[in-house]
Amino acid sequence: MNNLRRILLIAIAALALPALTGAQVLTDKPVLYGKNWVAITGKPLAATAGAKIFMDGGNAVDATCAMLAAAATMWDTLHWGGETQALIHNPETGEVIGINAMGVAPTGATAEFFLNMGLAYPPEYGPLAATTPGTPGGLMVMLAEYGTMSLAEVLAPAIEMAEGYPIEAGTVQRINENAHEIIKWPYSKALFLSVDGGRMRGPRVGEVFRQPQLKATLEKLVAAERQALDTGSSRKDAIYAAYDRFYRGDIAEEIVRSTREQGGLFTMRDLDEWQVYIEEAVTTNYRGVDVYKLTTWTQGPVLLQTLNILENFDLAGMGYNTVRYIHTVYQAMNLAYADRDYYYGDPYFPPEEPIAGLLSKEYARERAGEIDPDRNNPHVRPGKPPGYEDDRPLLEKLLDSIVGDNAGPAGEDESFFRGTTSIQAADKDGWVVSVTPSGGWVPAVVAGETGIGLSQRMQSFVLEPDENPFNVVEPGKRPRVTLTPGMALRNGEPFLSFAVQGGDAQDQMLLQFILNVVEFGMNVQQAAEADNFLSYQMHQSFGQHKKEPGRLGVNESVDKYTRGKLSEMGYWVEIGFWGDFENTSGPINAIYFDQETGVMQGGSSTHGDDYGIAW
Repeated sequence: MNNLRRILLIAIAALALPALTGAQVLTDKPVLYGKNWVAITGKPLAATAGAKIFMDGGNAVDATCAMLAAAATMWDTLHWGGETQALIHNPETGEVIGINAMGVAPTGATAEFFLNMGLAYPPEYGPLAATTPGTPGGLMVMLAEYGTMSLAEVLAPAIEMAEGYPIEAGTVQRINENAHEIIKWPYSKALFLSVDGGRMRGPRVGEVFRQPQLKATLEKLVAAERQALDTGSSRKDAIYAAYDRFYRGDIAEEIVRSTREQGGLFTMRDLDEWQVYIEEAVTTNYRGVDVYKLTTWTQGPVLLQTLNILENFDLAGMGYNTVRYIHTVYQAMNLAYADRDYYYGDPYFPPEEPIAGLLSKEYARERAGEIDPDRNNPHVRPGKPPGYEDDRPLLEKLLDSIVGDNAGPAGEDESFFRGTTSIQAADKDGWVVSVTPSGGWVPAVVAGETGIGLSQRMQSFVLEPDENPFNVVEPGKRPRVTLTPGMALRNGEPFLSFAVQGGDAQDQMLLQFILNVVEFGMNVQQAAEADNFLSYQMHQSFGQHKKEPGRLGVNESVDKYTRGKLSEMGYWVEIGFWGDFENTSGPINAIYFDQETGVMQGGSSTHGDDYGIAW
């Protein structure tokens, strides 16, 4: 099936047809069709949790919260101490709003602190890598403001899983691969590793994995809600009573105590003053489609910038994955990512990000004019968007080419694709939710008796203001993260909801997903599975933030002639990424809304454990 599908794609691309029809491309998974609801996420058990909530009468926000809670209980790609963000289409107002539940740098986490440790960036692992927990607050705010059910109802599947669930192969593999880190942290070691025959080992695939401390923590949240309801509080106020217990009560006290015991910096004030922001999404119109993203505390606007640049080219006329198409899209992405690397950061801290200028069509036309049609540009610079008046010289570090010994072969770029998951949910009433939660992936520091795995997102900060004056670490500040759910409306109604895991690759994959639908007429499953390509030319957001200009990952379906022409244009072409030479679609999950029939169509990636259910 895989080979036949790719042969068809190659043949169609070679003919440079302006569009693909549903009959032309086979898919490994079928489109999910639903009249009432769709639930998709990165883990089958978590998708089932969402389906259970829908079947019990919940809306898409309720189902999202259940899927988020279940996925956060399953480790590997995230846990409860990580970070959450979301885009929500509210059918009552017609608006797309953003949920900002990103944790912040704790007290004492300054650039000077890390520089004095001899670090170029905050660490990848350990208690000093942790921002304050955001996922519990994000879940509870979404549920309180836009859901219909109680916290007890949406947490019920996760509590049952915390009592014990059959652990999956990917998580077991990651535990075993990272035992050398896990063993450093006493509560993590106690949770993940056991002695068997005199040797330490992780759980076995399919073994029932138990998290009694986490179960107790989740039950404390439910108890706080129940106590508030018993004293006459509303559903909404009762959920916020649970929120207060997590961030200001005994749960917060144990998080702070255990984190500081292990060398971290959290204080009770850090958790108490942290808050979830309900934000206005940023948007642009691409060929009649209004595309929405979260603002500059994520990398989301980079997709909007790239669409604005590409609107100046006839992409359909170039043909899917032809030499000209790959080159043009790669160059446009690099221009937008260069701006991301320099201008994006927490909008609640000065200086003010020039987002209006970055997203202007005028600026996009200017940037489009910088593309050499015949050569890769390995020295793409951040631009000067309209309205931005800072004349400071850009640090030459931004232009450095880090290649050769610092670059691993395809399949060894774990930090570039650092783990996350995605959640997509929609219902017949028009509620639509797109989430890319993350943080607390294995190996995480467990916060004492809470059972909560902490985030590793501090590493996405920089320490030098000349590298990015908007993203320098300081207490109370959110790092600029890669997490980037997407949504699109057409004629004011839901058209697409989409997200993908994969660090700095996320908006590259989602960009190509949108182009697959809008420019090439693919259905949602075809677009989710289609063979994409990847640039490594931006500064990575993890580890040592390396940069590899001209490095281009393509699928094996890209023929030898095309690869050769790209090499002549200055590209370092590799076949395969994601550690898989065949699967270069990325783990995209999405929902398409047929505005004529009202039917929702789900697309669930063939990558990893992504899974969807519809009704």
